[in-house]
Parts: sequence; C-alpha cells; structure tokens
Amino acid sequence: MLNRELSHLSEMSRSGNQVSEYISTTFLDKQNEVEIPSPTLREQEKPMSHISGVKKLTHSSSLTSAALPRFGVKTEQEDALARELNDLNKWGLNIFHVAEYSNNRPLSCMMFAIFQERDLLKTFRIPVDTFITYVMTLEDHYHANVAYHNSLHAADVTQSTHVLLSTPALDAVFTDLEILAALFAAAIHDVDHPGVSNQFLINTNSELALMYNDESVLENHHLAVGFKLLHEENCDIFQNLTKRQRQSLRKLVIDMVLATDMSKHMSLLADLKTMVETKKVTSSGVLMLDHYNDRIQVLRNMVHCADLSNPTKPLAVYRQWTERIMEEFFRQGDKERERGMEISPMCDKHTASVEKSQCSTLEFLHIRIHSQTYMNFNLK
Repeated sequence: MLNRELSHLSEMSRSGNQVSEYISTTFLDKQNEVEIPSPTLREQEKPMSHISGVKKLTHSSSLTSAALPRFGVKTEQEDALARELNDLNKWGLNIFHVAEYSNNRPLSCMMFAIFQERDLLKTFRIPVDTFITYVMTLEDHYHANVAYHNSLHAADVTQSTHVLLSTPALDAVFTDLEILAALFAAAIHDVDHPGVSNQFLINTNSELALMYNDESVLENHHLAVGFKLLHEENCDIFQNLTKRQRQSLRKLVIDMVLATDMSKHMSLLADLKTMVETKKVTSSGVLMLDHYNDRIQVLRNMVHCADLSNPTKPLAVYRQWTERIMEEFFRQGDKERERGMEISPMCDKHTASVEKSQCSTLEFLHIRIHSQTYMNFNLK
C-alpha cells in the first residue's frame, strides 16, 4: 500500500517525485545500486582510527553539591531557565528557550534535570561531578555547526523520551535500569553526527562506512562514541553498576540506538503493531510486557517516536526544526553537487519543496507512528 501511495505521489509533480524518493530511500530498508567512487591514494594510505570523533576534553572534576549550579550548568539566566523547566514533564517544552537560558548547554541541563527528577543519581550511585563531566563531554561531541543533528536535537529527544516513559499505559512497566538505558540512549543517539546521511557516507566510500560495512553506519558510530566517552577521565557514570547491570544496560542501549536508523521505520512500526495486538493489559489499561523482546520492542519505538516528534510540538517550535533539517539537507546537496554526485532527494535547494516535503512526511510517517503510539499507549 505504501509503495502504491508513493508511486502516485511521484507522478504528481517533480517535487512530488523528490518527496517520494526521499521517503523510499530514507524510511524503507532498501539498498540502492550506486556507483561508489574508488578511494584516492591518500585515502587508501590513511590508517583507520579506532573510534574517530573522540576528542580529549577537560571539564572540572572538583564539583561538589555546594558548588553545583542549580541546573547543572553555569548561567546568568537561572530564573528564566527555571520557568522553562517547569514544563520538564510536559510534551511541548520549548528546547530552544532552554538552550538560550542554559548558556547553550541544553543537553547537559536537560539530562541533569531529568536525572534529578527521577532520582537516578541516587538510585545508581552516580557521583554528581562524574555525571556533569560526562554529559558536558558528550555535549561537546555534538557539532554546533550541524544545523539539525546537534545537542539541541539530542536534548529534545531526551526530554520527549522522558515524557513518553511517564505515560499512563507504561506506568511502572519499566525497571529503573531500563529507564536509565532509554534516557542514555536518547542522549547519545546522534553524538558526533557529521550532518550527512548514511547513504552519503556509503556513496563517498567514507571511513565510517568502511568501518561499519555500510550497515546503520551513523547509528553504530554514535554508540561507539557514546560508550567510548565513558572511559575518559571522570566520565564513567556507570561505575557503581554491577557487571550484570552494565551488560544489560549496554544491550538495551545498543538495541534502542540502532532502531533510530530511519530505514528501519516501517518494519519497526509493523512489529510494534503485531506485538501490541497480542498483548494483554491490566484492568487499569497498563500494558503487560513480560519478556525482553516485548519490552525492548516498546523501548525501541519509544526512542524512535521521540526522534521523530518534531511535528507534534507547538507550531513555532516545529517551524524552527523544519528550517534546521532543510538547511542540513541542502548543505548535503551542495556537497554532492560539488563532488559531481547525483543529489539526494530533498537535498537540492533549487528544486525541493519544503512545504510539500513536510506535508508528505507527516502523512506517510508521523501520522502513522504517532497515531499507533497514541492508540496503543493512551498518550495524552
């Protein structure tokens, strides 16, 4: 049915064809045949780094409860930030305001606020100075010059995941460790994102594509960087977890972040629908998830849903996200044009229709996943 709808859309106009191609290549697990350029001699001679993108950074490790800023970050607009964080548990919090008032530390601020709200620092005996050091180091590995996939997006996805975890149908369903894993996965899910797609990295024979064998290239890299940073000085926020807890958390996080690969969208949604239709709920409407496969299926979709949640936010916020994602697309298109490559769907600034792309993406993707989520989990 989806293929038939996409075919109809592509026949309507040139811009409609671009939208159809974008949806097909991005959200369906297809491998297009492309002519991959041979690496230059310089590229062939360059040794592959173990995990690229990890930088040596130093943040203060002498924080104490007395010296700790109220929201984990230094800011001269603490009162304004406090007003914004009154919406911490609400869908539609304005993350752009949080960034403005937190001295451009939205991810560090959001992680600290959520972990405090859920008492996770105490539950898992995470030293506060270690936590602040890690989240600031993590935030520094998001690139401010990337228009969309930056720490602002990571903070937004983390806060959205936090709200989804609190929905009535999921109340008391997940363990503290699963909640910790979901929030950590949301925070790291796009770290060190270069601002181009998986297909671009594959088509350009990039080091990352070679390292991960063209399979969920960016998602694998985000995981590697997120976990690697735990080994930096005073960054191991999981130091007091048992070995078994660490292993369980790592498996959960890997499963969730890999599921943010947009090419897995349709299969992910289909699997969720099938799983939920066969599950029982309690008399109060709480979903019963007894097995790991069921629990991780919901968690995967939860983080994926949070990752795609921009159109469900207040219009003024959604417009800013739209401008940012299109800017990132167009930058990739410019790079493809400079290299003499075929420009990816929706990445040609001369022909792409922003309005049509948003309407079609809403119709084909967001309405499907969010209506399914609302129906299954009674989200309000």
